[in-house]
Amino acid sequence: MSRRVHSESPPPRCAKRAKMDHLTLESFKNGVVLAPMVRSGALPTRLFALKHGATLVWAPETVDKAILHSERVVDPITGVVSYNGKSRAIWTTHPIEKPYLIYQIGSADPELAVQAAKTVMQDVAGFDLNCGCPKPFSTHSGMGAALLTNPDLLCSILTALREAMPPELTITAKIRLLPSQEDTLKLVERIINTGISALTVHCRTRNMRDRDRAMIERLKEVVEFVKGMGKDIAVIENGDCLGAQDAERIREVTGAHSVMIARAAESNPTCFSKTPLADIHETLVPAYLRLSKYLDNNWSLTKFCLSQFKSPHTKPNGKAEDKRIRETIVKSRSFDDVADIAGGWTGEKDFEEIVRAIEAREGAVNEQFKPSTSDANVAGKQEQAQFTAATLTDEVSQPSSSLSRAVEAKSGNKYITPPGTQNPHPPASDAPLMSDVQMTLPALISGKEPMTPTPTGGTSLVTPV
Repeated sequence: MSRRVHSESPPPRCAKRAKMDHLTLESFKNGVVLAPMVRSGALPTRLFALKHGATLVWAPETVDKAILHSERVVDPITGVVSYNGKSRAIWTTHPIEKPYLIYQIGSADPELAVQAAKTVMQDVAGFDLNCGCPKPFSTHSGMGAALLTNPDLLCSILTALREAMPPELTITAKIRLLPSQEDTLKLVERIINTGISALTVHCRTRNMRDRDRAMIERLKEVVEFVKGMGKDIAVIENGDCLGAQDAERIREVTGAHSVMIARAAESNPTCFSKTPLADIHETLVPAYLRLSKYLDNNWSLTKFCLSQFKSPHTKPNGKAEDKRIRETIVKSRSFDDVADIAGGWTGEKDFEEIVRAIEAREGAVNEQFKPSTSDANVAGKQEQAQFTAATLTDEVSQPSSSLSRAVEAKSGNKYITPPGTQNPHPPASDAPLMSDVQMTLPALISGKEPMTPTPTGGTSLVTPV
């Protein structure tokens, strides 16, 4: 697909921005946020997540070297900001998401991390250091989860970012649990003392995968430990949250200030609402196509994101129609091939609707997730249906009350989400670090651009980090 002619100057017609000066420590509390997800966290997904209640959104991890020599261009029609490499857009954003956007950096070098941050600082509200991705594209060069075993380097990167960035730009970190709880707390203490604004903890160890139950019960001690340090720092839980309703359960069990959602958001970006959309092959897919075309989102990336969508079906022929639409999209080679599904290319109207929804919030979204002190309200929340496991399994939804009882019967409505998974690494198992089985040739040898896990097409790297 040919791209529009871009201009390096600011767009003459720029959408109004949400009325938020900058993020504060409170901005990371009482929220449900979008996780940094390779490919799945594309611009259209982030915008729909914000529209439907995400308090903040994390951009997919971008390796520091990949962004350094990119060219920043602005689409004069839409206002989309693209950081382009030699052959593709490495990362795209839009000014409307800037007040809520955290840019995640993959780095193993303080100087390179700072250079990368300075490259994009005008378009983001904060930076997050990826210290949790276990995939070889990240760990092979000491980034991601490899930083967990090199705390000196990890903390030096965070310290360098904090010293180099202006105070209005927040610095955060996302880690995984270490096999030993004692070691985890020691690492957390060092990270907190670098001056970060929030800490996200993916409640799995480096060896664990999505099929393994997240050990959310270990987070409560981490939250209490950070509080005991006298730091007013938000601790954000990541792992096995099914949506806004389920976030209440996780916060109750862990004491976390906020909850980060990955897989459920990949399946349905509206899961941040307490009434997420069902039948999204009708209620979301057409609008997602229209918005993606309007924003000139890469077709392959758009198709990939749509291939991950799943939701409950409420209509008799819903599953069959969903399958038909899915197969049509998979076979399509451009936006032109899915015009019938989109129902007309009115993406500008879809975008304007998103802008209105975001601007109407003006920081009030966090209020809806604040825990209530009323016993009646707590009891009422426990009666509400969780965002169902059908979102992840693509089955027809059951009545909310019966499904809630089924989940509660299997897990006590506390730890096991989704049901049936197992915990391979108990807190004191001293599980060994995973081996890095792949190596990537340096750019000097391969002649290729530095690899980044945020491509706009042509790669199969997909993982929440």
